Formats: sequence, C-alpha cells, structure tokens
Amino acid sequence: MGFATNSLGLPGLLGAGALVLSDENNHASLILGLRLARVTVRVFRHNDLRHLERLARRAIAEGKWTKIVVVVEGVYSMEGSIVPLRALVALKKRLGLQLYLDEAHSVGAMGPRGRGVTDHWGVDPRDVDVLMGTFTKSFGAAGGYIAGSARLVACVRAQGHAHAYAHAMAPCVAAQVLAAMRAIASPAGAARVRRLRDNTHYFRRRLRAMGVLTFGHEDSPVVPMLVYTFSKMAATVEGLTARGVATVGVGFPATPLNKARIRFCLSAAHTREQLDECLAAVEAVVDEVGLRYSRRR
Repeated sequence: MGFATNSLGLPGLLGAGALVLSDENNHASLILGLRLARVTVRVFRHNDLRHLERLARRAIAEGKWTKIVVVVEGVYSMEGSIVPLRALVALKKRLGLQLYLDEAHSVGAMGPRGRGVTDHWGVDPRDVDVLMGTFTKSFGAAGGYIAGSARLVACVRAQGHAHAYAHAMAPCVAAQVLAAMRAIASPAGAARVRRLRDNTHYFRRRLRAMGVLTFGHEDSPVVPMLVYTFSKMAATVEGLTARGVATVGVGFPATPLNKARIRFCLSAAHTREQLDECLAAVEAVVDEVGLRYSRRR
C-alpha cells in the first residue's frame, strides 16, 4: 500500500545530513517516513512557495546540509488541493533542491492522459527526482511504487526497508496493475479521465450552489465539504447513510480540531443520475444539520 511505500521508502532515500522541507498538510505516511529517517525537517505553509523559498535560501546559507529535499503531494487527500508543480519545479531548479512527489491521489485521475499532476501541469516527469504512487486507488490492486533514475531505484533496492524485509507483490497483483495501466493508457482510459473531470466539475458546482463550503482545486476528484464540528460530521454521515449514500467523515487528528469535513471521492464510473441522487441526499442533510456556511451561490 502507499502508506508503507512512503513510510518505509523515505528512510532509504534520506541519509545523514539531509534537510527536508515538508508541506504542512502532508499525509501521515510521509510524516512517519521522515521520522523513521531521523532527518531534520522544516515545515512550510501549505502550497506557499514564497515561504518554501525563504526556508530553502536560509538552509542554503547555513551551508551544512548534504542535500535539501522538498516533500509534497500531488493532490492532498484531506484538502483536495493540487500542488503548483510547474512553479515548484522552477524553484527547485533555481535553488538546486531535490523533489519528492507523492502521486497517490493523482496518478490515474489527473491530467489529459491520467498520468498525474505532472501530466496535469505539463511538467516533464524527469524534472521530479522521486515519483511515488500507490496501486490501491486508480489501479485497484495493492502495493505502491517509487520511480526515478536508475541510480535512485538501485538505492531504494539496496537501502529501502520494504525491499529488504518484505516480500514482493504476488504475481496476480502485478498482473492487475499492468492491466490497469494498459486500460488507463488506452483511448477508453482517456475517455474515463475526461468523464472523471466532468463529474468533478459538476459535483463541485452543485455543492457550491447549495451554499456549502468545499475545499480544494476545481479539478480535484477529492472533494472535502466543511462541517466544522465533530458532532455535525457524525450527524452528516448518519444522515447520508440513512439515505443510502456511503461517505467518509474526517475529523481530528486527521484534520484540525475545528475543521471536520465530509470527504467525497468521485469516480468516472459514477453516472449523472447517481451524482444527482447523492446531491439530493446531501441537500436534505445540509438543511437538517445546518451546513449552509457559504455566502457564495
């Protein structure tokens, strides 16, 4: 799974003397991996490249780090926001940084060809030092991957905890991953990616029209709806479940204490009728619980 890929892969990539600049909203698997790596970590504000640049320049001036690595996600799983990758790659090149990009929620879902945020922003994947992803979401399988140069892959094989102490994935799982890759790369796969984007835009637009608050980028298929309190989160999940809609409520410690949310994850397989049925249930619960926080319609 992707959690193990991050938490067990990062220690093998980050040696003594490395400094990591980590986005404040990075996933728990990244945070655990950095702790296991026992490196110095400095946190920058979410998607704030000016703050990141200030931290990077200060670290360069200190002159004591063997390398400075920026760790970010493509699509942030609890925020639905997308990393500004084109500007980040330009900053990385200008300052001589290295970049670790977690594509767990973006590969297979973002970009014209479904190849993730590098595809979405038109960035050459070779400009990203380490590309990480999971096989448990878009690929419908198990496990995860780390991609990069031949030298980097050799390093992961030699020093990565998972490669040293765990078994390789089962052949049937590998076959499922390859089949999913072929499907995503096909014309039918491109059509599914377009359908997912259309579903995402439609769902977000309808939620905004209800007057609820949503987080994230317009193109992100991860759609968090803010409910603020844990009690309203529980009431919303219960109300949606009673109306036949399965959803996920997320609260502290996965989110700040006062920013509980409902997380919708959209699929190309959702029909417009299914989305409308879900939205009707959401609107009923919004009125029942009192979630019309937005002044924009």
